[in-house]
Amino acid sequence: MQNSKLFLKVLLPTKVILQCEAIKIIAEGKNGSFCLLPQHIDFVSALVPGILAVTDVDGKEQFVAVDEGILVKCSGNVFISTVNAVISNSLEELNTIIRENFQHLNEKEKSVRSAVAKLEAGFIKTFINLKEHG
Repeated sequence: MQNSKLFLKVLLPTKVILQCEAIKIIAEGKNGSFCLLPQHIDFVSALVPGILAVTDVDGKEQFVAVDEGILVKCSGNVFISTVNAVISNSLEELNTIIRENFQHLNEKEKSVRSAVAKLEAGFIKTFINLKEHG
């Protein structure tokens, strides 16, 4: 008898962010979005940043915003490994969380780029001074 549900585990580097039984999982790979059902064949897919839609055994939907990652379906198990993910039962709430997180990441990225630019400028200035005096 074939499984009528999937066991999903979404893994971050430091913790398991989601663990549930599902009847349908929609994800987005490099070649577009796809749907997993319990009877589908086993496979592996690279994921792109996007929204994972999970329908649980009660028919309720959960949404997970995932960064790039890997999805592996093996028998009735689906494992997703990603660097970053956020869960919500509402797309609107998920949208707000994503905007806040991306704005925070963009601010960090700008700060790091500014520090790197200062280091590069200092290195170039030191190199020019050495060349002029050496």
